[in-house]
Amino acid sequence: MNTPICDFIDRYAGKNPIRLHMPGHKGAVLTGAEPYDITEIYGADVLYHSEGIIRESEDNAAALFGAARTVYSAEGSSLSIRAMLYLALLYAKEMGREPIIAAGRNAHKSFMYAAAMLDLSVEWLYEDNGGIISCDIDPAELEKKLASMDHLPCAVYITSPDYLGHIADVAGISRVCHKHGVLLLVDNAHGAYLNFLESSLHPMAHSADMCTDSAHKTLPVLTGGAYLHISKNAPAMFSEQCERAMAMFASTSPSYLILRSLDAANAYMDGDWRSQLSKCAENVRRLSKSLGEIGYDIEYNEPLKINVKPKSVGYTGDGLAKCLSERGIVCEFSDPDNCVMMFTPELGDGVYSSVLKAFSEIAVRTPIKTLPPPAPIAVKAMSIREAMLAPSEVVSVKDSVGRVLADANVSCPPAIPILACGERICEKFAALFEYYAVDKVRVVKN
Repeated sequence: MNTPICDFIDRYAGKNPIRLHMPGHKGAVLTGAEPYDITEIYGADVLYHSEGIIRESEDNAAALFGAARTVYSAEGSSLSIRAMLYLALLYAKEMGREPIIAAGRNAHKSFMYAAAMLDLSVEWLYEDNGGIISCDIDPAELEKKLASMDHLPCAVYITSPDYLGHIADVAGISRVCHKHGVLLLVDNAHGAYLNFLESSLHPMAHSADMCTDSAHKTLPVLTGGAYLHISKNAPAMFSEQCERAMAMFASTSPSYLILRSLDAANAYMDGDWRSQLSKCAENVRRLSKSLGEIGYDIEYNEPLKINVKPKSVGYTGDGLAKCLSERGIVCEFSDPDNCVMMFTPELGDGVYSSVLKAFSEIAVRTPIKTLPPPAPIAVKAMSIREAMLAPSEVVSVKDSVGRVLADANVSCPPAIPILACGERICEKFAALFEYYAVDKVRVVKN
């Protein structure tokens, strides 16, 4: 597979021209990347109005992922999520439907911000998975939900895989959605690699209409590189307007360093990366089994991710992450209950024995019995948009009961709101905030 963006930038840098264009470093080396850091000069094409090397590279990516159209993002999946929801809104208007999105409750906060910007109505889908991070939508339950709604949503929005590694039944959910004439949108930020397994688990292979992938999370791509994929079975309007949708929310100064890495990844993954991935997945499987054998409570649902639940050996997830960090191992995410590790082939084969050795050195302690407070069904007081645009103030969690949440109040990772904007804070949600070490929240002014 060719690499048109890489080739153009390499030729340009090799000529060492007089750069009377942005950026201001003019190619002078300060960090090492500057010679390849260009802007949308003649021949470099224009992101979101692509007709040359960028479009050629995006078409290569579309062929790899089995999409009708793939568009690059140099601003992560958050940008692609906004564009995806905008296209769903256009679809709703074209079909004469209400702008309603039925969304899994564990949606990333960028979904909520996009809903506020676009004034979408959100009907939350709840599934009890013992915490706020997972929400495994069951196709049968979704069928009941859609059949009971007075107004069908224009789309169902799910997160799969989630931060803890749970992969949804995308094929089953898509069948239910399409039976009712509803789109299926997938936040597949953690699952770009799923396309390259021996049997693809990627949403494009299982009839999702649109999905976003954070390439940088699981592929050898620089941070910020992401895709918006449009299915071959999706309304033609999506492929026609996807660049416009991205441009509405994107910077007009995209990073060519990120675009170059997305382009290079196409050729890399078109080579023997699939076999490397298969070997990596087997190593992860063996490691998860070994960790279980030495006494750790392991959640292993996703081929490249292991979630350790260490309270059974006397540690919180944060405590275990600290112990591992002291041994030179830095995890992706931890909270009171979970410690998440993400693997890719780029780590090499030697890390697995090192990780197992580190876990073996951590002394087993008395189990911790505390559980996260249960999350109740939230009560909506106003729309997400109304709450986020209302005058607001910051108060302590203990003083927030009865108030309406005005901002997501969570960082990334995992960036999953405990309560959605516009919902009223009750005692149980205040307890959840405190459990996850949130001591202040932004609320709508009375």
